[in-house]
This record gives sequence, C-alpha cells and structure tokens, in this order.
Amino acid sequence: MRLSPLIAGTLIKRYKRFLADVVLADGGIVTVHCPNSGSMKGCAVPGSRVLLSRSSNPGRKFPLGWELVEADGFWVGINTGLPNRLVHEAIEDGTVGELQGYAAIRPEVPYGEHSRIDLLLEGPAGRCFVEVKNVTLADRDRALFPDAVTTRGQKHLQELMRVVREGDRGVLFFTVQRGDCASVSPADLIDPEYGRLLRQAVENGVEVLAYRALVTPEEIRLTERLPVVLE
Repeated sequence: MRLSPLIAGTLIKRYKRFLADVVLADGGIVTVHCPNSGSMKGCAVPGSRVLLSRSSNPGRKFPLGWELVEADGFWVGINTGLPNRLVHEAIEDGTVGELQGYAAIRPEVPYGEHSRIDLLLEGPAGRCFVEVKNVTLADRDRALFPDAVTTRGQKHLQELMRVVREGDRGVLFFTVQRGDCASVSPADLIDPEYGRLLRQAVENGVEVLAYRALVTPEEIRLTERLPVVLE
C-alpha cells in the first residue's frame, strides 16, 4: 500500500482517544485525528516523531490524521483502518500463502451476534472468516495484543469458535505494523481473559496467523509470517 506524502511533526500529547496535539516543522501546533481506539501503549510518548496524512474531505473537522509514529527506532503504523486493506492486498498478491484458493474476498460481512467479519473468503472449498487485528505494542522483540482490555476482541474469538463449530474456517490474523518484532503473543498481563479465550479458540480449531509489515513513510505492506507463541 503506497502512502500519500506525509507531514512530519512531533507529538505533544494524545487525549480523548481520538485526538492528538502535534508540533509541525514550522513550529505551528495542530490538533489531529488519531485513528486508534486502543491505549497505544508505547506509541504515544510525548516528543515522538510522527507522520500525518491530510484528508481530501473539505468538511472534516480535523483535516490531518496521525498515521505513523517512531518507537524504539522503527516506524509503527497506528491507523487501525489500514490492516484490513493490508491483509486483503497480501492475499490478492500471494504474500499470505495460507489464505489462497478462494475466488472472492468480501469485507465487512455481517455474521454472529451483531458483528461484521473483517474479510470473508469464499470459493469451491467453502468459506473462511478472517478477523484482523492491528498490533503495535511490543516488549523487546515480541509483539503483544491487545494493548488494553478488549471485550469486543473477546467476543470475536467466541464468534470465530462458533464459525468453526458450524463447519467453516475461522482465522484470527495479527497484523504487526512494526518491523522490530520476531513473534506475537497475547498480552496476558493486560487482558488475561483475551489470552485464555485465544488459547481456547486454538484448541477448538481457530487458526491464528501473524504477519509483520514493512512500515516506511512511503508504503506499508505485509512481508513475512511471524510465529504465534501461546506458552
């Protein structure tokens, strides 16, 4: 995924979940939209270098949006609106070999109890429900999810288990939008119930995939599979 030219700045603070104040290169201070509802632990440190996009929507209240932050010497993609598109592209171009062989990919299809699956793959072999998660939290070289308690994420695991019981394929897909991680694990200290349900889901046939993204100011794309460590 190619990125539009981004605007450099320095983070002052993030607040009210969806807002952040940033100092631009010319010294001006702007309020920008933060497209991430998580805690952004480790990715919202005041003084961090950030890169912003400009919306083409003239009616948008905050025309600048936060896209990348520099953390631990790496660019990290914090926009949770991108992973579905990244996974979709990586399936279509063959990067994600585990999800090949389906004739159609449909986004945001209703399923379960008032939920929408991120990607529904359909073909002669059947259906595959893919729930995509954005991962930005890291402890040394291990990526961790979630970065805050997520009852919504817990519900998604239960619904993926239901999908498998009904005879379809269920996949949880961790999109690691940073280049310094070598594996992925549940963040048990943050949300132990999510970790418990993830392990239960795996025991009941839900597949878990994790891919690392190359994140630069010019592009973001999935590059390689990472191991998921549940011990």
